[in-house]
Amino acid sequence: MKLIRRTLSSLAVAALVVGSAFAQQTPPKPVPVPRPVMPEAPVPPPPDVDGKTWVLMDYATGQVLASKDPDLRVEPASITKIMTDYVVSAEIANGKIKMTDPVTISENAWRGGGAATDGSTSFLKLDSQVPLKDLLYGLIIQSGNDAAIALAEHTAGSEPAFANLMNAYAKQLGMTNSNFENASGYPIANHYTTARDIALLSRALIHDFPEDYAISAIKDFEWNGIKQHNRNLLLWRDNTVDGIKTGHTAAAGYCLAASAKQGDSRMIAIVMGASNEKARADAALALMNYGFRFYETHKLYDAGKAQASPRLWKGQANQLPIGVSNDVLVTVKRGDYDKLKAAMDIPATLVAPFTKGQQVGTLHITLDGQPVQNVPLVALADAPQAGFFGRLWDSIMLWFHSDKKPDAK
Repeated sequence: MKLIRRTLSSLAVAALVVGSAFAQQTPPKPVPVPRPVMPEAPVPPPPDVDGKTWVLMDYATGQVLASKDPDLRVEPASITKIMTDYVVSAEIANGKIKMTDPVTISENAWRGGGAATDGSTSFLKLDSQVPLKDLLYGLIIQSGNDAAIALAEHTAGSEPAFANLMNAYAKQLGMTNSNFENASGYPIANHYTTARDIALLSRALIHDFPEDYAISAIKDFEWNGIKQHNRNLLLWRDNTVDGIKTGHTAAAGYCLAASAKQGDSRMIAIVMGASNEKARADAALALMNYGFRFYETHKLYDAGKAQASPRLWKGQANQLPIGVSNDVLVTVKRGDYDKLKAAMDIPATLVAPFTKGQQVGTLHITLDGQPVQNVPLVALADAPQAGFFGRLWDSIMLWFHSDKKPDAK
């Protein structure tokens, strides 16, 4: 009997050991079921927004991503003040005027843009002196017509002279379909612009004068005891929006130049001739969100890095390093990056001398056979001529030289 109990006990212990061993084993990993490869989601057309003409531009590249009648000439209303802001900022940067300058409010500024008018005003007092900085705040935040005229007179001596400055700067910026006759945007004959031109101007303002551009994100400003709110409703609706300027007259409709930044990406939306204040804000925000959602920017080439080193004839060196002077950025629809193609157009025979930065050829970037960008290819170093015998030898060798395109790196 004792033997039977001892045997059963041994069997029970063995069973516990075996059971414990089984319990500690790791169960086999499940075999993952392969997921089907989903096709790239198509990019929809841009939203159908309220506006007579509009443009969506990528800030980094300056590419127009979507538009409606972008070159249609329209009255700019107070969108004009972006140009006024740019000129004043440029003249400050050039040392012609200073932020601390006291500016006298003339009768022309007071009558033409003051409290007695039916336009937007900063309520500046006749013959008072106002620091230029405060006038700039009044121009951008309050959209003060009196501030615009006072700034113009102080900067150029008179508003007509300032308008000439506006047109000179506009020409430098490539605004080929704009003409300005005043600093405020008050309706007047031969005063016009386009959505594309305002996009170019807005991009230049953000890039060239970031500190002055930052004023457009301020929500309110008080002068002469009167506090006024920025008319850009998007500053309260979306914290990525930081500018730029509103405009409205009966003829121009409701206009808005807006910009927003998400991560490293910035979009610019210009809406001209919307039906009301809310519609222009809705339209600009919808366009910028479309750009953020469906487009992406890629850097294709680094500035200063040799992309080719073709044979150089009659030079002290035998090769000429060629590249781009600025980083080459391209904005494309999401999923289209692999469709980009680049080709270099460089003369088959390059003969010294060359100076650093001199254009040698052109880099052509295409997408599905359509041009995206044409970028100058420049010499990355000086390439002086060889001595007399070196030039003579290369002259002889050129007789046997067959035309070949240089290989790209």
